Amino acid sequence: MTLNSTIPKLGARNTKQRTAVVEVLRDMDKFASVKEIFGELQQRKEKVGLTTVYRTLQSLAEIDAVDALHMPGGETLYRHCDSEKHHHHLVCTQCGKTKEIDGGPIESWAKQIASQHGFELTGHDAEVFGVCPDCRG
Repeated sequence: MTLNSTIPKLGARNTKQRTAVVEVLRDMDKFASVKEIFGELQQRKEKVGLTTVYRTLQSLAEIDAVDALHMPGGETLYRHCDSEKHHHHLVCTQCGKTKEIDGGPIESWAKQIASQHGFELTGHDAEVFGVCPDCRG
C-alpha cells in the first residue's frame, strides 16, 4: 500500500492494519459506521479484526486524523478528513454524502456564548444535516 498526501496522519503506530483502515475511509468518502468500515475491509481481504478497527478509529479520532460524528442514537460514524483546519460538515441523512464547510458565524457565536457565561472556549461541534441534490432527485 502506498500512502499519499491525502491520507491523514497515522500517528505513532503506523501499521499495515492502520493504513488499511485509513485507506478504506478515504475511498468511502462519507461518514461510515465501524461495521461498514469493517465490512469493506473484509471485502478487500484485509486481515483486520473488528476490535482493531474500533481501536484504530478511536485513536485516529483522538489525534484529529479522522472526523468523528456522534449520532443521537449513540453510534459514532467516521470519515476521512480532507482538511487539517477547523471545519464542520453538511451531511446527507439519506446517503451519507458529506461536504466540509466553514463554520462562518458559528465560530463567533461560540466564542461570544462562552464569554457571556464566563467560560474559556476550548472547542465546539456543529454539524448540519439535510438531503443532498442526488437524493432529492
